[in-house]
Amino acid sequence: MSEKDEIAVSKTLTASEQAVWDAKAKVRVLLNLWALEDEKNIVRKGELNKRIARTNETSKNYEGVLGELQATGAIVYSPLNRVTLVALSARGKEVLADGLKSKDSLFEFDGSQIGTRLGNALLKWIRHQDGAASVGVEAGKGDVGAIASYEEFKAVALEVYDSLNRDYNLDDLVPIYRMRRAIGERLERSQFNEWLLEMQANDIFQLMAGETQDLTADKREDSITIPGGALRYYAKRLNS
Repeated sequence: MSEKDEIAVSKTLTASEQAVWDAKAKVRVLLNLWALEDEKNIVRKGELNKRIARTNETSKNYEGVLGELQATGAIVYSPLNRVTLVALSARGKEVLADGLKSKDSLFEFDGSQIGTRLGNALLKWIRHQDGAASVGVEAGKGDVGAIASYEEFKAVALEVYDSLNRDYNLDDLVPIYRMRRAIGERLERSQFNEWLLEMQANDIFQLMAGETQDLTADKREDSITIPGGALRYYAKRLNS
């Protein structure tokens, strides 16, 4: 079904056609939100609505999709003064990744569907994923298996830290969310937290709050909360 066909029948879709349209729309919404966050860090709901509505569409076409994404925790709304901010959660990134790479995904581009913004957003996503994968491979020296011990985690975490710090000129303050994402699924989130806190207890890292003007909901989720409830956003390697 082409974009023109989708729009023409959007008000009279059968249940199966609506399910296909919704599945594709979810990926478009998440991809556009990811690109907006990459550009702006903080995204207003109105900015997202304007970005996702295509020719002959309005934000009303996406009310159901946005509601479902919010209900499943893929996107998070938060009020700020008189505007509503929207952020992509860690869960949302998982849904987006699955929607783009799964062979069972309903999402695809056709000749009339892809626009410049969406195409560029997809290129950014691919480059970002490639960059994260290369850091993880370098840190693990080619071994991308599960991390089974604290000593192995310590070695990988230090290499990831040094790689990110060097390649992105982070001035010895490496965001914890970037370390977590570079290490990826090689261990459980709770184990990452436990062993990173152990590295702080052993005076290897100092976990710091710092200035977090670019903090979004997914970055907060991928940072770490220390005992007592305080958020720590950066890791600083200590000389030892």
